[in-house]
Amino acid sequence: MNLDDLRKRIDELDEQLIGLLNERTRAALEIGRLKQEQEQEIYVPSREKTVLDRAKKLNKGPLKNESVLAIYREIMSASLALEHNMKVAYLGPMATFTHQAARSRFGGSVEYVACETIREVFGHVQKKSADYGVVPIENSTEGAVTHTLDEFADTPLKICAEIYLPIAHHLLAKCPREEIVKLYSNPQVFGQCRTWLFRNMPGVELVPVSSTARAAEIAADETACGALASDLAAELYGLDIHERDIQDVVGNSTRFLVLGRSFGAPAGNDKTSLLFGVRHRAGALCSALDILKQHGLNMTKIESRPSKAKAWEYYFFVDVEGHVEDKAVQGALDELGGHCTILTVLGSYPRSADA
Repeated sequence: MNLDDLRKRIDELDEQLIGLLNERTRAALEIGRLKQEQEQEIYVPSREKTVLDRAKKLNKGPLKNESVLAIYREIMSASLALEHNMKVAYLGPMATFTHQAARSRFGGSVEYVACETIREVFGHVQKKSADYGVVPIENSTEGAVTHTLDEFADTPLKICAEIYLPIAHHLLAKCPREEIVKLYSNPQVFGQCRTWLFRNMPGVELVPVSSTARAAEIAADETACGALASDLAAELYGLDIHERDIQDVVGNSTRFLVLGRSFGAPAGNDKTSLLFGVRHRAGALCSALDILKQHGLNMTKIESRPSKAKAWEYYFFVDVEGHVEDKAVQGALDELGGHCTILTVLGSYPRSADA
């Protein structure tokens, strides 16, 4: 086939693709209508996982699986936006890593609501001014995001999905590197780049701000200052990238949670998040964790936070493998209920392939 023949073939295939995409969208809209009639959640992570896993199995190349998943993510995003005027709240402003994580899950067609604090994200979802929220929960280098943990103690919201995002920090500025006397970034980012900063930016003032995007925004307006932020932030705020990938640990990533008002059915490879408190006596926590062991549950995370109800008492946040509808998880919860002073299932959701 010559060049003209190949282009004609492309045009024919595009015509078929557009027809099939609209046919798929009509089917998705009908599903959305039925879900609304039955008062079901519009976004169903377990079904999303099934669709994406099937797309990978069907893919025979030459497209890479990553490309197929990106295409399907946008197809599903467009359908969600048509089914319902979906709004997703996130820790902003634009170009934060939380914004990138939200877009990686919900695509580019839904409406995003930038929030100044993690509490504001929770508030938007709880007040129903947003359908879902995305917040950071832990970083592979710096550990837990305590503001997120604390919000779970006072909210009825549930975790319906998790997202893992590889994190790359860059040195950004509009001035020459040697003129930088002040650096802005999120406190956790300074921690993740601590060794590099000590070796390469001695004497430069480090100023913590709410987000990497806010840091880039300030650096774009001030003289003799820079920011530690992403390449997307550099693009949006017109900054030069003076040094790439300055984080101290290779493979640095952050885990984010998708907040909703309920969680879904099992997907086959799930995770359950729990919040519980134990009586203030010797061995109480050990006994609670032993219950999980006796029921064969693998614990993937544990964090403690001070209880606001009584000084020197603590809540514990635990992730275990399995779904709340699984027999082993249900058995453990039944036994824990009689042992703990408080026990809340924060959510059961598909386990990320990147976990």
